[in-house]
Order: sequence, then structure tokens, then C-alpha cells
Amino acid sequence: MTLDIGIVDITTCQPMPNVMVKVWSCKYAVGRITKFSNLSSTSSANALGEYGSTFLRGAFTSAANGVAEFQTLFPGYNSDGANHINLMIHTSNALPGTISHVGQVFFTDRWTDVIAMTSPYNQNTHHRVLNAQDSNYATANSGGYNAIVE
Repeated sequence: MTLDIGIVDITTCQPMPNVMVKVWSCKYAVGRITKFSNLSSTSSANALGEYGSTFLRGAFTSAANGVAEFQTLFPGYNSDGANHINLMIHTSNALPGTISHVGQVFFTDRWTDVIAMTSPYNQNTHHRVLNAQDSNYATANSGGYNAIVE
């Protein structure tokens, strides 16, 4: 799956190039957030962690158009909230750096339903939380904002 995250300065409405965008999500079948175990504080943001090539965590800088593009997997879900990908925006292209935003982007319940019927997602044993049941979903989609991946 290709996930494009567009970063815009809300005071100027201009794209923000060259800022670090970090994403992380649950592993598809187990619904567990990936960890940074076996990594040191000097490891690359894209270094492999405990899940090897299924480590659903990464960071890239935004391009001249303010978009950071990730090649990732559709995330699994856990019982803590609606299906989502976490994101963190830094004000520069360096890690660690000042964090300007921490949030989540969500998927429609229908997309999660469809994907959850396929292997290996159908092995997930967590209770599914729908978007309407998640206060983070409501907050992220309030005030004219749209946090739904299309």
C-alpha cells in the first residue's frame, strides 16, 4: 500500500518540504504495535526491529511538494481503538527533532472489514473497535479536518 502524508503549514497554507514524518502501526495479524527492541538510540529511523521486514515503523522527509511517501502494509487492529496509522511530524529533517504534531490517520470501517476477511488479517483475535466508538477518531475528524485515508 502506498501512503502519502501531505504536510502543510496551517498559517501559510504552503507545503512544508524537508520535514521528518514518522509512521507506525499494528502488525497485520497480531494487532500489536511494533517496538524498537534491539535498536540503539543511534539507529536509523528505518532500522529493522523485532519483526524484521514486517516492522511497521518508518520515517522519511517530505519532498518539495510537502509529501512524504511510504510503502507499507494495511495495518492490523487492536482493541484499543479504531484501525489507524500513527504519525509524528518533526519541524526538521533530523531525528530527534522538535515535534510539531502527533496524530492518527484512519481507514473506513468498510475497508477494514474487507481487508480483515483476507489472510493473514483474518487471524487477528482482537475485539474490533469501530470508528464511531473511538474518541480519537472523532477528535481527528473535527474542526474541518479529515483524518481518513482515501
